[in-house]
Amino acid sequence: MKPYFLKSDINVLCVTASSFPAGIMAAFNKLNSLVDTPGSRRVFGISYGEGNKNIIYKAALEENSADEATRFGCERFTIRKGEYVSEHIEDFMKNISAMGQAFQEMCRDKRIDSNGYCIEMYLNNNKDVLCMVKLDPAKL
Repeated sequence: MKPYFLKSDINVLCVTASSFPAGIMAAFNKLNSLVDTPGSRRVFGISYGEGNKNIIYKAALEENSADEATRFGCERFTIRKGEYVSEHIEDFMKNISAMGQAFQEMCRDKRIDSNGYCIEMYLNNNKDVLCMVKLDPAKL
């Protein structure tokens, strides 16, 4: 695990998956079908717990303008700037379970923001992923 500092907020367009993990690909496919230029944007996955059982997952693309969520009929979400704990996974499709293991390990960190979320930031044409969990500034 390594520290990662996100210098500014990132506004994204989102589609919530119908289920986790089975609905993730369908959510990304729907989002990509709605947006004019999906390939030119940064890609994210956002997840967080809802109660003791469910994980909410949002497929996300970086927003180009503030009115896009309304125009495309998507949700809007802001990934907050600040300090995160992170794990870089190369060629993640060859070992998808590494993502879950990384998030489980990071979520054990006592400094994480209890109201935060897990972020997947896809890199290198979506071949690699940077898994991140927001830290609570009061616990640093």
